[in-house]
Amino acid sequence: MKLVTVREHARLTTGPVPAGSLDAAGIPLSAFDWLCREAQRHRAGGAPLVQVEDRRWLRIDNYVGVLESPCGTRIEILPKHVRGESDVATARRVLVRMLREGLRLPRPRISDPTALETFDAPVSEWIIQQFLLELDGLVRRGLRFDYRLVEEEVRFLRGRLQIARQLRQPVGRQHLFQVEHQVFDADRPENRLIAAALLKVAGMTRDPANWRLAHELEHQLAEIQPSQDIAGDFRRWSRDRLMAHYAGIRPWCELVLGDRNPMSALGEWTGRSLLFPMEKVFESFVEACLRRHLPPAAKIRSQAASQYLCHQGKRPMFQLCPDFVIEYEDRKWVVDAKWKLLDETDAAKNYGLSQGDFYQLFAYGQRYLSGTGQLVLVFPASDTFRHSLDTFDMQEGLRLDAIPLDLEGGRFITLEQSPLPFLQGEVH
Repeated sequence: MKLVTVREHARLTTGPVPAGSLDAAGIPLSAFDWLCREAQRHRAGGAPLVQVEDRRWLRIDNYVGVLESPCGTRIEILPKHVRGESDVATARRVLVRMLREGLRLPRPRISDPTALETFDAPVSEWIIQQFLLELDGLVRRGLRFDYRLVEEEVRFLRGRLQIARQLRQPVGRQHLFQVEHQVFDADRPENRLIAAALLKVAGMTRDPANWRLAHELEHQLAEIQPSQDIAGDFRRWSRDRLMAHYAGIRPWCELVLGDRNPMSALGEWTGRSLLFPMEKVFESFVEACLRRHLPPAAKIRSQAASQYLCHQGKRPMFQLCPDFVIEYEDRKWVVDAKWKLLDETDAAKNYGLSQGDFYQLFAYGQRYLSGTGQLVLVFPASDTFRHSLDTFDMQEGLRLDAIPLDLEGGRFITLEQSPLPFLQGEVH
């Protein structure tokens, strides 16, 4: 198996490339052709995976995660969180933190604080590892068994005889009994989903430790049939107090089995590939950081969709959907997350800000804030964007601030007078 590690917007080719760069890599011709076919398939669905530059080069779009071609080439795509070169370990750590907080995944069961620092494998293997460790702890604590009703035809009387069905027995089968009885076993929705997730990761992992633990756990769950109705079994997942010890493994099952919608819940895991749209990862990470700082009385709405840009008669047109609308103490803020690297020293090029984003935020301010209030753009902090930009006056009473979010610490870096008052305890 060939492992190639790059970052967003990297270029791939079949020819030789300089070693040590995350922005260009060489891959086998079979993997190159497969990516071209996948690009066409994703483009038809409106989500381009790679851009074909010419016959020799492909450019990866803004996805992160792992791609594995049928020929065994594994391409790990990491976030481009700095303008210059970045080391693989730091980029992996940033991605894992953003996924863990954005997807509200349980804290790692690894007790050693340096375990993540030394985990030298793609993010898919980290997810598999965390699922297996969570499952191992659950198995040690004990799987939940329950009674289930079984109706069957047997040669001996067992349980309760079903009189109506027995009377309808054909003459040649009157020696058989139609009975119903209860069986106490582990065949319940939660265990079926766990078995399905375990079956998937056992065939997917390439890490020896993960492979060994997965097959050990398969032997312990051998009597449980994997779920054949993933969505239905998730709906039937019990949340009563007797199932409280199952709460930690559910998010991992949802991620592995793909129950979460790719665009709203970030992940698309098909075959042996796991991809995350980077804008959605950052947006979910920003939401998690905001919720951590909000006072208990504050309300936050994600993807608010109550306002429109205009009306034609009574028909509303062009729905406006800001990432977050926050309400607290009779005040309201509109916050948008943008996965883009700014340069706070390049005022001549507007710091890298997009005019379209300002038009968009201005429309949000008119419809959601009635033309008066505070707008906030959140960008990732980087080596060229370490401080909040000076406030932009959109119109009388309508202000916009662009602030950085530290990806490793999960902290908003604001000015002395923060545009969001509940961030006053942040780094200044």
